[in-house]
Amino acid sequence: MPNTRAVVMRAGSVHHDGRRIGLLGGSFNPAHDGHHYISAMALARLRLDEVWWLVSPQNPLKPETGMAPLKSRLASAASVARDRRIRVSDIETELGTRYTADSLKAIKTRYPAARFVWLMGADNLVQIPRWRAWTQIFNTIPIAVFARDSYDSRALSGLAAVRFNRARVPERAARLLPNSVSPAWAFLRIKPHPATATELRRNGRWSVDRND
Repeated sequence: MPNTRAVVMRAGSVHHDGRRIGLLGGSFNPAHDGHHYISAMALARLRLDEVWWLVSPQNPLKPETGMAPLKSRLASAASVARDRRIRVSDIETELGTRYTADSLKAIKTRYPAARFVWLMGADNLVQIPRWRAWTQIFNTIPIAVFARDSYDSRALSGLAAVRFNRARVPERAARLLPNSVSPAWAFLRIKPHPATATELRRNGRWSVDRND
């Protein structure tokens, strides 16, 4: 059984000797059990050694209003991770990158021996064409897309899935993603998890204090 203590790390403290590492980016405003669930699925289904939670200083597609300070969101992520294989990081702040495409390029340059996979839900496959240099993301790193209820059909018929249709890896071979040459992506069907950051904020279970 893995140690249940999460690790908040600085990028410079990480070993990167060929490990299979999933990258899960987001605001984590707040972190919740859905983040932990998709990470656990990724660790098992992709046979990863670690998952890094890249806590964004500020998502370019989300307003600053309602966004808790980075310090609070890092603490939230650390409290939810509950597994030493899940490592909470502010590497984007350290690197000075704002966009996912730039962050991934910088991370791969810093850790050339690591075998990275980008992790995201089906909702992000729907909206990824809105991201800056989104095709560069597909061409930089293998991607694992996890099913998410009502988004699945739109995700699989959307622009990104169609554009990179020939790069899709069968679900049964998803464990090969860390060793795959980009572009390569797989869609993994998993049971839905009800937790969302939106619901936690709406129900008053996450306080945003800009003076923190």
